[in-house]
Amino acid sequence: MVSPMKSTLHDLLAVDRFVVTAEVSPPKGCDCGEFMEKARALRGTVDAINVTDNQGANMRISPLAPAALLAGEGIEPILQLTCRDRNRLALQSELLAAATFGVTNVLALTGDYITFGDHAGAKPVFDLDAVQLLQTIAALNSGRDLAGTTLHGAPCFFPGAAAAPEAEPFELTLTKLRKKAEAGTRFFQTQALFSPEKLVRFMEAVRPLGVKVIAGIILLKSAGMARYMNARIPGLTVPQELIAELEEAERPLEAGVAIARRLVTALSPHCDGIHIMAMGKEELIPEILADLHRNDGKEG
Repeated sequence: MVSPMKSTLHDLLAVDRFVVTAEVSPPKGCDCGEFMEKARALRGTVDAINVTDNQGANMRISPLAPAALLAGEGIEPILQLTCRDRNRLALQSELLAAATFGVTNVLALTGDYITFGDHAGAKPVFDLDAVQLLQTIAALNSGRDLAGTTLHGAPCFFPGAAAAPEAEPFELTLTKLRKKAEAGTRFFQTQALFSPEKLVRFMEAVRPLGVKVIAGIILLKSAGMARYMNARIPGLTVPQELIAELEEAERPLEAGVAIARRLVTALSPHCDGIHIMAMGKEELIPEILADLHRNDGKEG
C-alpha cells in the first residue's frame, strides 16, 4: 500500500503561492489514452488537474482510475467525488481506495441531478450531501470511519468544496459556505465567474472563514453554449454583452479564448488561484493563461 502522501496543492496554498488548476473530463469508456495526453500536455502549466465525476450526471469512467494514473506519473490530481451515485459505504470505500493510490486532493460535491444527464432512469442516492461528505473526510483523516471504527491506516486528504459566488440570494450562498468551512473544507473552487465585482464581494465574505479560493473561468465556445448555461446551470449567468460578443465574432472560439484571457487578468488579483474549465479544448489553456503573471502572494 502507498503510504499517505501530503498534498502539493496544500503546500503551495499554505505559502500563498498563486495556483492554477484545470479540469479534464475522463473518458466515456476505459481507454484513458487521450485523457492522459491532455494531462501530460498541461504539466508545468497547471499545478493540479480536476478529474470530474460523472459530470452533468453523464456516465463516464470512475474518476478514481484516471486520478490514480495521474498520481502515478507525478501529476497532481484533484479527485471530484459526488454524493449522487453512492451511499456512505461506497463513498468511504472510494476515498480509502484513492488514498491507497496516493490521491490526496478531494473536491466534495453533492452532484448534479439525474435529470441533467444521459441516464434519466437512474435512481439518485444522496445518502449524504457535500457538507456531510466533508465531515466524512475529516473522520477518515482522524483514523475512524463513520461508524466510529478505527481504520487500519488513516488517509491524509486535502478537502475542497464548490462555491457559486454569483448565485443569489448571496446570504443563502454564504450560509452554505460557512457550513462547508465548519465541516473542514480547506479550499473552494468556484463556478464560472464573469464579474470581478462579485468575486470581490465573495472574497470579503469568505476571508474570515480561512479557506483559500480558486476562481473558476470557463471557455465559452459559442453564444449557444452561453445561452444553454444561462438556462440550465443555477447560480451562473453569462452577461448579455459577452453573448453578443460571441454572436458577432467571425470565429466564436477565438472570441471565447479572448474573453477567458480578460477574465484571468481581471480576477487573478483578488483570489488565491484560477481554475480553468476548457470544455474539451484543453490545448487552449496555455493561451488562456498567457497574460497571467504568477507571484508568491496576491496583488490585492
